[in-house]
Amino acid sequence: MKADANLRRGFWLALVGVLIFSITLPVTRLAVGTPEDPQLPGLFVALARAVVAATLSALYLLIVRAPWPRPEQWRALIIISLGVVLGFPVCTSIALQQVEAVHASAILGVLPLATAAMAALLHRQRPSPGFWLCAVLGSALVVVYAYLRSPPGQLGLQAADLLLLMAVLSASMGYTWGARLSGHMPPEQVICWALVVALPLTLPGSWLTLPAHPVRPGAWIGLVYLAVFSMWVGFFFWYRGLALGGTVRVSQVQLLQPFFSMFFAVMLVDERLDGLTLGFAAAVLVTIALGRKMSVSAPAPEVPRPEPVQPSLKK
Repeated sequence: MKADANLRRGFWLALVGVLIFSITLPVTRLAVGTPEDPQLPGLFVALARAVVAATLSALYLLIVRAPWPRPEQWRALIIISLGVVLGFPVCTSIALQQVEAVHASAILGVLPLATAAMAALLHRQRPSPGFWLCAVLGSALVVVYAYLRSPPGQLGLQAADLLLLMAVLSASMGYTWGARLSGHMPPEQVICWALVVALPLTLPGSWLTLPAHPVRPGAWIGLVYLAVFSMWVGFFFWYRGLALGGTVRVSQVQLLQPFFSMFFAVMLVDERLDGLTLGFAAAVLVTIALGRKMSVSAPAPEVPRPEPVQPSLKK
């Protein structure tokens, strides 16, 4: 009964996190602008949002008197930092200078399946062949969509698409390790420490990439949202939900994120949603839903061998 209650609570908390994350791509597009009307540099957006969030994190850790992470936890925090503090924001911010948020939402639709696969590998589980077949099929759909969306006369993956696929890998790594570490420290402190860990890189990096030209106030507002909500508050709900209900099961909520992101892209940055994008996003959703139904078994526990009996010296 308690497990069911934790699962339900985990789903609802994760759903709030997904809603917060769904606005990330459209707001990033608002912050960086378009190729015809550039605003804040993509690298600056990625690093500055982490600096602001790290400042809030340091204050939070001081207020709650959080203990320092144990020595064995620093490795996980570094991996989380590389995944969701540096990798995902940098890749998406630079990519969204070239492609629309609707396009990026379709590419990132494979993220839930990538997270499940990463969690299975991290926990040494054994996904069934059907699970991996769905993973390959979902990835193939994303690649085909990217090819069809390539500029006329330039059939192939754009650099922005490759960055978005790298963002998928980074986020799945950060989500999985964050959920794992959330079982050993409060989930809110996981993202806070990960942000503080990255501060020696993000602080000087944001200073060096400051925009040299004036930008619209809307771009700065977008950056504030990314720093406070996408980079900080959203993870409070997301990691707590994953820790309560389990990464593989609760991350199903993320299936809704591409569609939420497309909706917000239409509402916030006046992008257009066409049938091709919606069709491929739905196809990826079906693939991921099928993958969730495939079995993922835990490895059999090792049976300790009995120690050999030493012969007695007594006669």
